[in-house]
Amino acid sequence: MKKPIPSFGSDIEAEDFVANADLSDYDLSGGQVVRFEMRPKDRAVSLRMRESLLTAVRGEAARAGVPYQRFIRMAIESALERTARKG
Repeated sequence: MKKPIPSFGSDIEAEDFVANADLSDYDLSGGQVVRFEMRPKDRAVSLRMRESLLTAVRGEAARAGVPYQRFIRMAIESALERTARKG
């Protein structure tokens, strides 16, 4: 049986753990894929939406652990990828 990932009080503690631990000893099944955005954004877009929709988006973004604007961008990218696969 694999060990659970411990909780960390800071990013430094987490970085130290990853740098020194043998991660094959730990249960990583609860992990999630994280996308890092390295490319700078070229354009700003203004988008109007209902307050209730924005509230829902912010809630989902918080649950996903990303800023809400990134969540919106990821949702648009995902929808475009699905459309491209269909077509």
